[in-house]
Amino acid sequence: MKVTIKLFATLRIGRGKILKKEYPEGTIIRDIIRDLNIYEKDVAILLKNGISTKMDKEPADGDTLSIFPPIGGG
Repeated sequence: MKVTIKLFATLRIGRGKILKKEYPEGTIIRDIIRDLNIYEKDVAILLKNGISTKMDKEPADGDTLSIFPPIGGG
């Protein structure tokens, strides 16, 4: 399945802004996060096609994942 991955803020460093990758059927979002060398603790918001989702969900061919890190500041 082909998946578009949008990374935000610090998650872009060394990875890029928008990635298009192909994964075998049965791949869950947690597997994709690991493939990108992102720690689960570094993911604060996870969207599939603009809707909140969980790490254990399987994306479909053509889905877009948006991954946001925790946001801090003052």
